[in-house]
Amino acid sequence: MKYKVLLIEHDASSLRVLKRVIGKSNLDVVSATTLTQAKAIFSTTPPEAYLCAVVDYSLPDAPNGEAIDFALDSFVPVIVITSSTQEDVREHILSKAVIDYIPKQNAQIYDYLSRLLQRLQKNKGVGVLVVDTSRRRRAAMISLLQRHNFDTHELAKPEQILDYLSTYSNIRLMIIDNQLGDIVGIDVVADVRKHFHKDTLSIIGSSEQQSPTVLANFLKSGADDYLAKPYCHEEFFVRVMQNVEYLEQIALIRKTANADYLTGLPNRRHFFNQVHEQLRRSHTNHTLALMDLDLFKTINDTYGHDHGDVVLKEFSKLLEKHFGKFCISRFGGEEFCVFIVDMDEAQALPLFEDFRLAVSEKKFTRKGVSVNCTVSIGVTSKFKKKVESMLGYADENLYRAKDAGRNQVISDLPASTN
Repeated sequence: MKYKVLLIEHDASSLRVLKRVIGKSNLDVVSATTLTQAKAIFSTTPPEAYLCAVVDYSLPDAPNGEAIDFALDSFVPVIVITSSTQEDVREHILSKAVIDYIPKQNAQIYDYLSRLLQRLQKNKGVGVLVVDTSRRRRAAMISLLQRHNFDTHELAKPEQILDYLSTYSNIRLMIIDNQLGDIVGIDVVADVRKHFHKDTLSIIGSSEQQSPTVLANFLKSGADDYLAKPYCHEEFFVRVMQNVEYLEQIALIRKTANADYLTGLPNRRHFFNQVHEQLRRSHTNHTLALMDLDLFKTINDTYGHDHGDVVLKEFSKLLEKHFGKFCISRFGGEEFCVFIVDMDEAQALPLFEDFRLAVSEKKFTRKGVSVNCTVSIGVTSKFKKKVESMLGYADENLYRAKDAGRNQVISDLPASTN
């Protein structure tokens, strides 16, 4: 679903720039230059269709933030933009349940707005856990986080944290107070870090104690950031956003390092990491298959490497469709691998036969030119201590498939030749 953003801005120059910024975030812009126009828009379009409203604080028919109240009363989250630098205006804006406010001071505000809009879309899948013994303090933080579309969770008892984090795998950020009855938040952070690495969970420590020692101890115990109470509305959101974005950047770097550059499939190194993790959890009934595209060099020589790349990409999509829930990899060139845990050859062979047939029936098309391709597959469930032993057995069966005329699935079981 592509969301809309209601933009209420009377300055023509700012309107043009803001439309461009919002559009780059893959959002549809519906604009109005007055509060009256905005009301007319909502009379024909349900507010539920809008991700948020970007509202100028001062409009010709709403000079004192009345448009903010209109949007909030329509249950639309609001980002306020203003050219005013007066403190009373800032306080007036932040007294309302807005997402954030952005002063029109320099070009950086447009970059911040773009990040904020992208976050509002992404945050729907990001869990944030607030740990505090005070219901009032938890409610205040939860209210702020919900303005930014986060999936919010709360706990009063720190003893439940580890089980809770294990249950709700989408939690990416924990905000924890230091005063938790008889338990110290700093000690809880140190315990959590034994089980959840900084690459998967960010932690913000918080305290009403105005002591640099508390801050330092939180960071030394494994927290990523610190929020002193009472905190500023803006500081809270900036710290939350920076910590969540840090995790996303780490995930992107890891994905780039672990993926094959052409197909996007896990590369050989990442494949082995995944398989070794699977083997630590289970020790029986594994199946491994090596696959090789038949006569792939002929496709490159006849139709060019660009067409060969199309074949590799489309083959990889088909592989993901059939085996995406298992460990898959492009080993290199036209060779691919699949590892299936808790399934023996007899159970797995029909899956590989269906895949072989799907490949043989597919046409790989580029610039109006279509080619057919087949795949040979060697399958094994033989295992001796390490997964590398399975690769040897599967490789032997793959060569048998090639020698048998290609477009074959051959395993260790008798009569597995097609």
